[in-house]
Amino acid sequence: MYAKINSLGLFGLNAFPVGVETQLSRGTPCFDIVGLADMAVKESRERIRAAFRSVGLQFPLARLIVNLTPAGTKKTGSMFDLPITVAIMKAQGLITADTDKCAFIGELTLSGDVHPLNGVLPMVLCAVKEGMEEVFVPAENAFEASAAGNVTVYGVTNISEIITHFSGEKPLTPSEKITISPEDYYIHEDYADVKGQVLAKKALEYAAAGGHNVLMIGPPGSGKSMLAKRLPTILPALTFEESIETTNIHSVAGFTSKENPIVSKRPFRSPHHTISGAGMCGGGQIPRPGEISLAHNGVLFLDELPEFDKRTLDMLRQPLEDNKVTIARAAGSVEYPAFFVLIAAMNPCPCGFFNHPTKKCICPPNAARNYVNRISGPLLDRFDLQVEVSPVEFKSLSSAKKEESSQAIRERVQKAREIQQRRFAGTGISCNARITADIFHEVCPLTQDATDFLENIFDRMGLSARAYDRIVKVARTIADMDGVQVIEKLHISKAVQFRTLDRKYWGN
Repeated sequence: MYAKINSLGLFGLNAFPVGVETQLSRGTPCFDIVGLADMAVKESRERIRAAFRSVGLQFPLARLIVNLTPAGTKKTGSMFDLPITVAIMKAQGLITADTDKCAFIGELTLSGDVHPLNGVLPMVLCAVKEGMEEVFVPAENAFEASAAGNVTVYGVTNISEIITHFSGEKPLTPSEKITISPEDYYIHEDYADVKGQVLAKKALEYAAAGGHNVLMIGPPGSGKSMLAKRLPTILPALTFEESIETTNIHSVAGFTSKENPIVSKRPFRSPHHTISGAGMCGGGQIPRPGEISLAHNGVLFLDELPEFDKRTLDMLRQPLEDNKVTIARAAGSVEYPAFFVLIAAMNPCPCGFFNHPTKKCICPPNAARNYVNRISGPLLDRFDLQVEVSPVEFKSLSSAKKEESSQAIRERVQKAREIQQRRFAGTGISCNARITADIFHEVCPLTQDATDFLENIFDRMGLSARAYDRIVKVARTIADMDGVQVIEKLHISKAVQFRTLDRKYWGN
């Protein structure tokens, strides 16, 4: 007796269709799984046997062979427990209904219950692409899976429910489709809580409007972390497509839950400076996403930047250019998206008070230079905006005057982003920071005064080609916020203003 069931596999973020073929034949009773299955898949034999006994079903006393197709693709994980079980039931005749347009994903416990999994959403999205009409997943993953759309999702608690569903005795209820209200997209911290720091706020506003990276330098207690943590409050709300894309990554990493299955707010990731390279960029035998991918469509905040391992920081250089990270292993390679706004904060020296207006630096000679030199030149070059965060004066802290709210800033940011959306329609570019070389001069026209001014600055400051590009892109964002099509000298001047700290702290 032969039966075939549809399932799905996952390697990193890459989901792929898997056919589960079962054949029952006469011979010495055995249970073999073939098709390049790893140990976790092969261990399903004992889980399935125990699950059958637990729900009162007779496990077939026959020669049982399960083949996972395509046989040349490595199958990893425990998500094949449920489809193998259903295939056996169908071969036994316990299920007679048509399952050609159904897909099954789930891990079994010894009691026959279906255990939740990581990475269900990307697998269900793959099932939709493959033309599946119904998907059966663990009950705790059903709400997350419903975000895939165009497919009926059933949450399964126990394997006995599969038999009663297909027999018509007690059909399962389709999972409720997930909906996201506008309130779910916004974070309730506010820039109104931050006193003073007008220049830093403006730099972060430009960063939000154009997707630019920011480096903040200042003494302890000046508000660098407070400013960074509120950046997601002025970023445009996630679109539904961005939300699904972000949730895919968090689902694979196991960071979604039954209560919050969909990432509806811009991610804010703030790893500790002791993080390893694999933790930052991703890794493992089966590559998992790192912090830079978990921050996709959001913010990656690196506090105390010089305290991070230099090799870990230099790993950021390529993802910052390509907006993706590729992890290669013997079993295959995985590509994770990594488009994020990088915000870094650092003290100017180990004690934190170099160049402080009132406090004396107690570091030994050359300590400040050695401290900042932990940041390599190529990484420093990738910060579009550099801003010095000065200590907040008592007058600002004690003032009862209301600071500008995040909502007011976000409205300006949203208008600038809408200009960019119209400009880049059909190109796949989402913001000014991602302008590609082929359209750079077309979308960043400069007046003659702006060109002459930039040429003078370029020669005098000895800028690199990357610094030139980033200054013009920031100027493009500032011009968008002013509602101006052609970049003027004032916009270049403001952009250059935020590229001077490397000369102050890293210069000769």
